[in-house]
Amino acid sequence: MRFFLRLLGVVGIIGVFLIIIIVGNTYSEIRDDTDKILHYNPPIATQIFDRKERLIANLFDKEFRFYASFGEIPPRVIEALLTIEDTLFFEHIGVNLDAIMRAMLKNIRNARYAEGGSTITQQLIKNIVLTRDKTIERKLKEVLLALRLETLLSKEEILERYLNHTYFGHGFYGIKTASKGYFRKDMDELTLKEIAMLVSLPRAPSFYDPTKNYDFSLARANNVLQRMNELGWISQEELEESLAQTPQVYDDTLTKNVAPYVVDEVQRQLKEITDLKSGGYKIYLNIDLDYQEIAQESLYFGYEQILSRHKDDKSLQDKLNGAFVVLENQSGKILALVGGVDYKKSNFNRATQSSRQIGSSVKPFLYLSAMDSGLSQNYEIPDIARTYDYKVNNEKKRWQPKNYGSTLRGFVTLKEALSKSLNLATINLVEEVGFDRIYNELMKYGFKNMPKDLTISLGSFGASPVEMAKNFMVFSNYGVVIEPRLIHKIVDARGDMVFFGEIVETRLVDANQSFLVIDILRNSIENGTGRRAKIAGIEVAGKTGTTNDNVDAWFAGFSPSIEAVIWYGKDDNTSMGDSETGGVAPAPVFSYFFNKILEIDPGLQRNFNVPDGVRSSIINGEKYFYTNKTPLNQNQNTHSNEIIF
Repeated sequence: MRFFLRLLGVVGIIGVFLIIIIVGNTYSEIRDDTDKILHYNPPIATQIFDRKERLIANLFDKEFRFYASFGEIPPRVIEALLTIEDTLFFEHIGVNLDAIMRAMLKNIRNARYAEGGSTITQQLIKNIVLTRDKTIERKLKEVLLALRLETLLSKEEILERYLNHTYFGHGFYGIKTASKGYFRKDMDELTLKEIAMLVSLPRAPSFYDPTKNYDFSLARANNVLQRMNELGWISQEELEESLAQTPQVYDDTLTKNVAPYVVDEVQRQLKEITDLKSGGYKIYLNIDLDYQEIAQESLYFGYEQILSRHKDDKSLQDKLNGAFVVLENQSGKILALVGGVDYKKSNFNRATQSSRQIGSSVKPFLYLSAMDSGLSQNYEIPDIARTYDYKVNNEKKRWQPKNYGSTLRGFVTLKEALSKSLNLATINLVEEVGFDRIYNELMKYGFKNMPKDLTISLGSFGASPVEMAKNFMVFSNYGVVIEPRLIHKIVDARGDMVFFGEIVETRLVDANQSFLVIDILRNSIENGTGRRAKIAGIEVAGKTGTTNDNVDAWFAGFSPSIEAVIWYGKDDNTSMGDSETGGVAPAPVFSYFFNKILEIDPGLQRNFNVPDGVRSSIINGEKYFYTNKTPLNQNQNTHSNEIIF
């Protein structure tokens, strides 16, 4: 007997030492786990807003979460949570021994693991650093970590971490996210019933998801409210009022992405920010959602018009697409950006990533160079046919450009040639001004990858709609080109400014020289190829562009304050069909867009300003503008007094 007692004592001592060793090892292991909770830095969703601070999209990676400080969380949320999860939270030391004993007895009675008895502190530990395996070792770690954590963090800090980390179902992490997601409300706007529904979710997020099991969610919330009443935390009147409520629940998509081409471009421009989807940034764009919606609608309007003219062309229906870019002239702010007619069918952004031949939309730049060299609006050039012989790999080739419709007009003024978009007159103009000068100035205006031959006169090279919008600012912004800006500013999760989009501008020509072309582009819409872009009650200017066989159709136009570039074409670079020119396909879309914009923004400037130093005269019934640098052709007879602006 004495030997047995000694043996038992030795075993006991060994057992104590083993427990000490296990506890020591476990305590050592939890140091890293403690740091993870102390320095809690969860992924937080980034939000993208328009210029009026309306939500465009949420960006996130694996967890969709908005972070809420403890001060943001209403006291009622805390009370409701403690009611069902840990009533004695503010009294225990991280572990509730009474709750653990009750859970053990219940588990023994049921002969299975039925209840855990974990405090909120323990639940936080399980959620962040431990597995959910029901083992003695894991439970020991949990208890030790809970005891240590309560000495390092305040109760409020523990609750803040718990309510931000916990999964609330439907893809929502954190109470703030769930509040906005289920009810479209900030937390301080929640009713007591809505709060009860939210705090019920962590126990069984899928089962109590109100978008899937609304009745179960209400029943569970009612239990929470009754328990709060039993504890004296809400009055009988509050209980009865809340029990009768049936809150509206929303089943929204998590991203809420209303402008996918814009959001893709934002991510492309910010690809160097490695935590873009998890850093909790607020990105404010220059996009105006009203303009964006109208641009999308307008682009689709033109798309349907083209299809209606070619109902039997199945290839057109499959391949036809378009793009739309809207800028603010004097700031370069991108107000709308549409990269295709249907993002679901194709997410390729034709507004920023494509390079399509620009056709006759290049001509205003050629005429700007000509007039800046001294040739006036009334200067006459021959609109006659020319044939050009050249060689490719020692093989003789012949280029015989033609006007649209193959008409020849003889001698025409620069104003008429550009307004009517005469190809032959334009080629002759380039030769008169000098090819090298024209080529170099096109590069100055922003064009790239141009062939070094006369075909550039007809826009034989490519550009994206955004590039065209930028380059066209030399007209819409009176000679000053500003780098188009999609992003206005970026604020990080702490509220610090990390980016602010500043204006980068370059003056390429004098304002009065630019106006000489603006006037002709205004006439192009009144009397030329852009007639279908005309808008009642506001002056607009613009240029059509069409490539061979109607493969690409452009319209680049502007009012005194807003510029818009529209492109249509097939993704396989084949013809859209007969008549689908820049004047037929995109020009009416420009008019459709501006008429809609004037409905929501009637205060837009209606008339172009005439810069100082610009004068005009009537010659043979036609009004021409001129400057000191570009005087009128004196070989013409004037029939009225000049007007000085």
